[in-house]
Amino acid sequence: MVAGEPSGDLLAARIIDGLHHHDASLQFQGIGGPRMLAQGFESWHPMNALTVFGYVDALKRIPSLLSIYGDTKRRLLAQPPSVFVGIDAPDFNLKLELQLRQAGVPTVHFVGPSIWAWRYERIHKIREAVSHMLVLFPFEEEIYQKEGIPVTYVGHPLAGTIPMQPDRAAARARLGLEPGARILAMMPGSRSSEIKVLAPRFLQALRLLQERDPALQCVVPMVSAQRRAEFEGFLRQYPVSNLRIVTAEDAAPVAAPAPALAGQGNGRSAPAPVAWSVMEAADAVLVASGTATLEAALFKRPMVISYYLPTWMRRIMSWKSKQQRPYLPWVGLPNVLLRDFAVPELLQDDATPEKLAEATWTALTDTANAARVEARFTALHRDLLRDTPALAAQAIIEVSSRGSV
Repeated sequence: MVAGEPSGDLLAARIIDGLHHHDASLQFQGIGGPRMLAQGFESWHPMNALTVFGYVDALKRIPSLLSIYGDTKRRLLAQPPSVFVGIDAPDFNLKLELQLRQAGVPTVHFVGPSIWAWRYERIHKIREAVSHMLVLFPFEEEIYQKEGIPVTYVGHPLAGTIPMQPDRAAARARLGLEPGARILAMMPGSRSSEIKVLAPRFLQALRLLQERDPALQCVVPMVSAQRRAEFEGFLRQYPVSNLRIVTAEDAAPVAAPAPALAGQGNGRSAPAPVAWSVMEAADAVLVASGTATLEAALFKRPMVISYYLPTWMRRIMSWKSKQQRPYLPWVGLPNVLLRDFAVPELLQDDATPEKLAEATWTALTDTANAARVEARFTALHRDLLRDTPALAAQAIIEVSSRGSV
């Protein structure tokens, strides 16, 4: 198995758990993160070594990425596994899956690349590299069926892990927050480049919000000490009051609320991400586009989605994809799934502090809007709720049992 980002680590941990229920003696190796390690996974390289953002970052890290790729391929070809499972990280995994499949190793890819938004032509590479696709969203299954690629819709594992009815009071107690305070969760991303472009905009928006409500509290979850230090650098440039940064060490430990993460039957467990407590505790979320938007939706929170790419990066993406914009009018996952602008998206030139502040103020204070959002996100949560670990494990076992494909 190879996972390249925290979200992939979380997804892979669910798969390992499901496979352990089928056969507790199974062994798992490759590249993974802390939640996979908590399930007994043997990682050959640090997962964060694969996390890159943008073309400049990728170019800088080509030597190390090539070294990791070469070592991983060598190990897998020297001792072929019963099956290889790539979790997201398509640039790395699809290339590796093609090499393995050509060598007779069955390959499963979990989390389909967003061909429905950018670069549909990648479907041809997927057809060559992947024995079986596992997809998170129901509309993806039809795409792969149409293209003749074996596929299973397994639901989104987060839907089975995040509670259907969040407990704001309990989350605030875990974080030591005031029960009656107005609280904004600020989530400028888990990557260094995301924090660089979004943190200044978010912090300036918070200044404007606190002019309206000086008592407004803001909580910012950070995935690591490194990201925290980067964010604190921008906080010194744009100081605000009533802001608290939290990492995993700052919140009272809490087990993930569903058995899919708890590792039933194998004695292993992993804590829920601190960002979940922050979203659960908040009245609204200001969030970078990505997996966190779906998490916020599953916590039924009003949100404002934002993102910004530098002009030169947008030009490269347009050139590489031969598209000026995504196929769909929505970028945030909740809106994509609901086929509607259920929550605001402020992207690129619209991601100004003033517009972010105005939209976030509505998310914080409009109770009727909050009720509408909660109802739509509850319905979405039910649509995505499947026994993901069991469905994924069954598909992987079937692919493995068929042998070379």
